[in-house]
Amino acid sequence: MLNRLILIAIFLLCNIKSFSQNSDLSVEKIMQDPSWIGTFPEQVRWGIHGENIYFKYNPEGNPADSLYRIAINESDNILKVTNEEAERIIPVTGDFNKARSKMVYTNDGRLMLYNLATRNSRQLIDLPFDISSPIFSANDANILFQAEKNAFSYDLKNGSITQLTNIKTGKGKTDKNEALSAKDQWVRDQNLELLEVVRQKKEKRESSKSYRESIKEKDYIFYTEDKELQNLEISPNGKFAAFSLIKYNRGKSTDVPNYVDESGYTKDLKARSKVGEMDFTAELAVYDIAKDTVYFPDLSKLPEIDKLPDYVKDYPEKEWTPEVRKVIPSSVKFSDDGKKAIVNLRSTDNKDRWIALLDLDTGDLKILDNQRDEAWLAGPGIGYTYYGYETLGWLPDNEHIYFQSEASGYSHLYLVNVKSGKKTQLTKGEYEVFDPMLSNDGKFWYLTASKVHPGERHFYKMPAMGGKMQQLTSKTGNNQVKLTPNEKYMAITYSYMNRPDELYLKEINSNAAAVQLTNGQSEEFKSYKWKEPQLIEFKAQDGEMVPARLYLTQEEVKNDAAVVFVHGAGYLQNAHKWWSSYFREYMFHNLLTDLGYTVIDIDYRGSAGYGRDWRTGIYRHMGGKDLSDQVDGVKYLLENHDIDPNKVGIYGGSYGGFITLMAMFTEAETFKAGAALRSVTDWAHYNHGYTSNILNEPSLDPIAYRRSSPIYFAEGLEGDLLIAHGMLDVNVHFQDVVRLVQRLIELGKENWELAVFPVEDHGFTEPSSWTDEYRRILNLFNESLLEE
Repeated sequence: MLNRLILIAIFLLCNIKSFSQNSDLSVEKIMQDPSWIGTFPEQVRWGIHGENIYFKYNPEGNPADSLYRIAINESDNILKVTNEEAERIIPVTGDFNKARSKMVYTNDGRLMLYNLATRNSRQLIDLPFDISSPIFSANDANILFQAEKNAFSYDLKNGSITQLTNIKTGKGKTDKNEALSAKDQWVRDQNLELLEVVRQKKEKRESSKSYRESIKEKDYIFYTEDKELQNLEISPNGKFAAFSLIKYNRGKSTDVPNYVDESGYTKDLKARSKVGEMDFTAELAVYDIAKDTVYFPDLSKLPEIDKLPDYVKDYPEKEWTPEVRKVIPSSVKFSDDGKKAIVNLRSTDNKDRWIALLDLDTGDLKILDNQRDEAWLAGPGIGYTYYGYETLGWLPDNEHIYFQSEASGYSHLYLVNVKSGKKTQLTKGEYEVFDPMLSNDGKFWYLTASKVHPGERHFYKMPAMGGKMQQLTSKTGNNQVKLTPNEKYMAITYSYMNRPDELYLKEINSNAAAVQLTNGQSEEFKSYKWKEPQLIEFKAQDGEMVPARLYLTQEEVKNDAAVVFVHGAGYLQNAHKWWSSYFREYMFHNLLTDLGYTVIDIDYRGSAGYGRDWRTGIYRHMGGKDLSDQVDGVKYLLENHDIDPNKVGIYGGSYGGFITLMAMFTEAETFKAGAALRSVTDWAHYNHGYTSNILNEPSLDPIAYRRSSPIYFAEGLEGDLLIAHGMLDVNVHFQDVVRLVQRLIELGKENWELAVFPVEDHGFTEPSSWTDEYRRILNLFNESLLEE
């Protein structure tokens, strides 16, 4: 009888466990086309008069999003924009005159002028070549614009056009019109006779050349030789133009084979070169239009331009000779009156940034701010060496410049008086500032900041010279604001942890709550109660408090197993209060908690949102503090949530895949199973722009690469490892995992498997691939962590 009762109890317990490990979610449901979640507003923008909000939307479930609008006086009515209406929309991306009564812009390469009072748009000129970057001159009498990498001026009064610069590519005048043989001339003429498009292109090219020559007033010609012209800017008074001359040597590119090309043959996809192969030189040039000459400011005398980096101390056997580092100039910023100019200069090793006042007459540089970081310079509004947005410009008084800097440890907004050199920090505290912009009258700043909480974003208004920040949004989460051109209304794209983006409207000076305009969640998505993860902090072994998202399971289904998710990109924030860009992983974590797992998602060292020291905590050792933060997160779970130390798994993609490999190879006592997706396995094989910032260059700092690359630690694998990679990945190449797989084979490792996805790049697009990948991840955790 006792034995029978014991058997019944075991049977019931098994059934309870089986029943408890059910979920309304499944991998197939989560990983299907994201349209099942609903439709949500994207690319939100205002009409020029602030009467309509335009955005991409797809309530009809079409193959692609369409343009929709909401009128603010009829906010409950979402209307699809017809093609005819879309063509009539005036873009709010042009330049306004000082009275803000007119706006100049381009449409299909033509120069256009819009009158806000009459609501009429008229074409000023249509040249045989495209016009770009038009601005009003300092006195509003002319329109300055660019065409074919030259500066032009259009006189609004008489309609005349003046070519201000005469810049040409090449090394000088050469005769390219050599006589053709009779045969070649016949072939050319026949081709032009038969192919209309080719003939039209020839005619347009010749018309463009003829037109340029007809308006050219200068004999002086500046040739770019073998360099590429970039960052052309025209001073508002029309007296100067500034530009950069760039010479790239990107090194040997790596081919990525495409085994599933529609031709049936293997085709090579061109991809990037590897770190250390980028040779980049740049010159800053100023075109003095009145003197009809070009000069080059001397960048070789910048302060500490020959300073050696600190890491050279780790190589005492090597003789290091200080030398002038190469410098990359950004686009020159002219004051509104055109009389002054500033430029942002960076060393190519990205350890120094100089903001300098440029004397337009002499080319002399006066340093207004110099920031150095022995790791690398980055952060909101600061950008990177080769790419990235920078906050830099002038106040309307033509005496103060503004910029962002991490000098205080967090990216904040600063002013400098260019006469006195006095620097003023406008925002202060342990938070970061994003996308500051001046009001139309130049008296206030509008900016986004994480002042309330690192994982919360709000929109603020602040006096131009500094002062109290007025918070204009109130909903907890992420508030992305687009202001009407007249700064009266805010279109707010808002989301929360378990609620995707929706569009809200609020009058900027009103205390009333924002009004929700869209409600795009599908009924299927709303039928599940999506979890709101806890935002926690735990103490790392070095004493720092590490932020994380924690997903707790119900006690009755808890299986004492834990999964650590590692976000990608390195410099990215995911322990926040808004809808994650990792929405598939978020839904997968809901499924895992339904099945009894505890999940933790950590903003490890190197993540965005927590200031300079957090960002640079991985310098010269990826797989150092970023990995120990994962280990300390597991320790937190063991001590606070009764997790079995033998039931811990880890997974992530890209940088997260790299960390997963390092975890499985070097922390085998902590992690029993891991899924490494699209992983970097050897940083010497990744790109230059990202890797050289963090690890310097392989030939200069081999120590950093050896201790940061998983392939060197593969012998430490003990647990169960899934490796998954897209074969068309032109970011982290498939070669990465091929080399690692060979290493595992040579080491005689058995407890690993490789899943390949023949049609996928770095970011998967096919639902079938997502489903297959995450089914494998779930099976890995179930089999490795739960089965005895």
